[in-house]
Amino acid sequence: MDGRHFLATLLLAAACAAQAGPTPDQRAAAARATAENAPDCKAVQPFYWSVGDARGVLADGGAGRRAPAATTPMPIASASKLVYAAFVAQQRQGRLTDDDVRFLHFTSGYTRFRSCRRGQTVGECDAMRENGEHDPAEDGRFFYNGGHMQQHAVREGLGNLDDKGLAARINATLGTSFEYVEPQLAGGIRTSAAGYGEFLRRIVAGQLQMKSLLGTHPVCTNPRTCPSAAESFIHADVHYSIGHWVEDDPDGDGAFSSAGAFGFYPWISRDATTWGVLARFQFTFDGARIGAASLTCGRAIRQAWTSGQPR
Repeated sequence: MDGRHFLATLLLAAACAAQAGPTPDQRAAAARATAENAPDCKAVQPFYWSVGDARGVLADGGAGRRAPAATTPMPIASASKLVYAAFVAQQRQGRLTDDDVRFLHFTSGYTRFRSCRRGQTVGECDAMRENGEHDPAEDGRFFYNGGHMQQHAVREGLGNLDDKGLAARINATLGTSFEYVEPQLAGGIRTSAAGYGEFLRRIVAGQLQMKSLLGTHPVCTNPRTCPSAAESFIHADVHYSIGHWVEDDPDGDGAFSSAGAFGFYPWISRDATTWGVLARFQFTFDGARIGAASLTCGRAIRQAWTSGQPR
């Protein structure tokens, strides 16, 4: 082989390698470096993170001192919403009714929910104070509130279930191992990153009907730019689908996610081949800020994984 042919062979090999993208080791190193060193991620440490696909976890680690482990249980707040949506999808074999859709993408007008008490049933919580009241003025508008799912669950026949009964019903349907610390469909789960990661893996693997519903029936959510949006904790031009956000704002990558008020942030990539979890617990009365901060870091880790370059 002369010099010209040898050079052409090298260039072709380099081009093929570039097209193949980063190696798994490069992706893992970039995600780890981002979790440990990126300013947006240092701001929310300590936390545990993982990235996986249909086979399982591909890379993970702890960031910051005394980071939780994969098996550390914690309340996940609004990350519970994707779980209930997946339960309904499984019950309907992937074919939602119009009523399901309006309750699950939060345009049903049930916007006055506040909280549940331990020891209540799903129905007792819905009937407490104003939790189950309908607001006609908000019917048809996006309003981020747990009342939509609580009311839907009562109509679905779950009203007589307490924490343990609710967990048993959800887990039997989804093949999961979640615990409910209060009978609130939109925010009552306690679990670990490993437990939630297995749920996401089952979605990505096509073992749950939720995969076909990711990103469907989206509604705009930003009251500042969308007349049909009334209340949102993410102040960006994203959309909300069936129990999950669609990160399709100008700075987003189209991933599907369900950030929680205490900092738990799960996601599935836009092509539904990869999933991830950022797991931390920070009790606060400013859940919008905590949830948004985890989203920002989690998005950076996801971008690092995809590109193979630290953020």
